[in-house]
Formats: sequence, C-alpha cells, structure tokens
Amino acid sequence: MDNLSRAQTLIEALPYIRKFAQKTIVIKYGGHAMAEKSLKDQFVLDIILMKCVGINTVIVHGGGPQINQIMERMGIKPSFIEGQRITDDETMSVVEMVLVGTVNKEIVGLINSYQGRAVGLSGRDGDLIQADPMKIYKYTGDERPPEIIDIGRVGKVSSINTGILKTLEGSGFIPVIAPVGVGPGGQAYNINADLVAGALAGELKAEKLILLTDVPGVMNPKDELIPSITADEARKALKDGTATGGMIPKLKSCLKALGSGVAKAHIIDGRKEHAILLELFTDTGIGTEIIQ
Repeated sequence: MDNLSRAQTLIEALPYIRKFAQKTIVIKYGGHAMAEKSLKDQFVLDIILMKCVGINTVIVHGGGPQINQIMERMGIKPSFIEGQRITDDETMSVVEMVLVGTVNKEIVGLINSYQGRAVGLSGRDGDLIQADPMKIYKYTGDERPPEIIDIGRVGKVSSINTGILKTLEGSGFIPVIAPVGVGPGGQAYNINADLVAGALAGELKAEKLILLTDVPGVMNPKDELIPSITADEARKALKDGTATGGMIPKLKSCLKALGSGVAKAHIIDGRKEHAILLELFTDTGIGTEIIQ
C-alpha cells in the first residue's frame, strides 16, 4: 500500500470514528480468532485502537473448542442440542474452570500486554449475569404437547447488573466477560456466549453487536453470503430450519439485541485479518448485518 492509499484509508474511517465515539459496542469473541496467534494479536490491537478513538468495547468470549479438548482428555463426550452444550454437574465444573480460569485470563493478559486496560469477569462476579434454567422444546405433532428436553445446567439470561460494566467503562477499562451466570441459590450456569452478548448489548443500549464466527456470515441455500437481512428474515430462517447448529443462537442473539434497541447486529468472519476494523470503519464492511 502506498502513502496515498494509507491516507485514503484513514479518511474513509474518519466518519465512522466520529459516529461511534463514546458509543458502546459489544463483541462476541470466538472461533479461530481465539485460536490462531496472529489473529489473537490482531483482535487485541483492533480492540485497543477502538478504545483509543473513544469507543467503549465490551467483550464476551466463548471457549467451546478448549472445553471440548479438556472434556475429551477426561473421557467425557461433549453433546449438543440446537447449538447448546448439554451440561451436567461434571461438565459445568469443566466449563467454569476453562472459561473463567484459563480463557478469560489469557485474553485479559494479552490485552494488557499490548498496553490496553482490561478486567476479566464472569457472570458470577457481583451477580453480573443472573440466569434461569433453559429448556429445549421439541415439536412432537400438532395435537401433542412439545417434549421438554432437560439439558442440565444450561442457563438463559434473566437480568444483568450493568452498573459494574458502566463503572469499568467510565474508568477506562475494557470488560472481558466469561459467559457463566449465577442462578437461584448461587449455582453456576453455562450460558451460550452469543446469547450473553445479545442480552448485554440490549441492556447497555449498545450501538452495535458484533459476533465473530468461523463462517463468512449468514449464507443462503446456494451457500452464498447474504450481506444484509432484516429481523423478520432472521426469524423466518429460524422457523423454517434454514438456520441450523451454531447459527441458531447467533441469530437469536441478534434478534434479542435488536429488540432491545441496538441499532445493528453483525455476524462476521473472525478468520479475516482485522475483521472488526473492516466491519466498523469501511464503507463496504464484511459479513452479514441484521437490521430491524
């Protein structure tokens, strides 16, 4: 890139920097972007740059592959239904150990090593994320009640203590949140990171929700990227089975955020270099945006 191209890139970014300054953007961090060294470094630099230009970022991270790896070493076979991990007591212990004790601290340490200011939290810290048990309902016919599938200590967000996050943001810190919630009696619950990010974005009245994933975005039946869809189209994809597996909680997360006043939600490919900056600060962006 020559000097003129560099200058043009900065000029293209300027209106977006102005637009998002002092706004909050919630980012779900997961997939290959968490696994590959070069992508991890680029993600952290993107986050620090956003903070330097006045954008408040809140990070919610996943850790599914890391959890699977430890479970397999322990001889426990991971099981999923509709993108949700079936979580018995033993699995919950592994989930909390990996997400809170390992993954969260690695992300915080990396941000701080690049002169950022990050603080790691789980949903149990200060009762940040209150959770209720989640149930999966399976259709069994028009004239029969749905089958209720017990998936163990899997939670759904019931409320969020945003005061903790606003205090951290006001002091210049970047909150990094592990998606473990606290249920009745102080019991830990495993909550899908996409769903936590959507709920947080809504409660914080964020400008944007960005979900990093390992696919280009929402794909059509011809396996082509859909650059933009409406909330109604996302609901239709969930209802007719077009959305499957891990895309189900992602679309639900986006719909939750949009329904709570978030302006736009984005599902983008975290395998691309500087994916967040490309989405935020360029005219074309990448991935799929979901709008009302």
